[in-house]
Amino acid sequence: MKEEDELFLKEMSDVAPLRRRDLKPIKNRYLPSNMDFSGRRDSATKNLEADNFLVAERIAPLDAFYILSFKREGIQNGVYRKLKQGRYEYDAKLDLHRMNVMQARKEIFDFIEEAHSLGLRMLLLVHGKGRAISLGNRKSVLKGYTNVWLKQIPAVQAFHSAQGKDGGTGAVYILLKKSEESKKSNRARYGGISFNV
Repeated sequence: MKEEDELFLKEMSDVAPLRRRDLKPIKNRYLPSNMDFSGRRDSATKNLEADNFLVAERIAPLDAFYILSFKREGIQNGVYRKLKQGRYEYDAKLDLHRMNVMQARKEIFDFIEEAHSLGLRMLLLVHGKGRAISLGNRKSVLKGYTNVWLKQIPAVQAFHSAQGKDGGTGAVYILLKKSEESKKSNRARYGGISFNV
């Protein structure tokens, strides 16, 4: 380890810190009062939300200890059992703590879309257990939404509440469909035999 530190210090010996410039904040930027930006703002917002088909209306919260469970037709029981047991290592994780419903809706949609496009198969989503004065009456708003939203995303093949080590009933394992690129790779590797999981 010392060799690496010495090598690093040697390589950085002639590096000088960047000088701080005198930056002046733009306080009194003049915008004509007759300009209407509402059209541009609405257009930009619609474009961002146009692809997100997840429901936005009110969904009932779920009990903090309720176990989320979902499996599409065609998923093998052994694969689903391993998912439930947390025996697959997850490729990516998203934590929704401190997010409101609309932020969580966008984050979940973007997270799963990106993970699927990258060919990831196993995800961990932490939705939390909600807040309440007494544990016996604890309800989780984001858990209710997560349960509905994940079922709406075609790339989601199955999901189940996580094991204690990964967040228990405050998190969920998600199994994604293989991307088209992964399917092509498998066909090439296994000589035309395709495995649909």
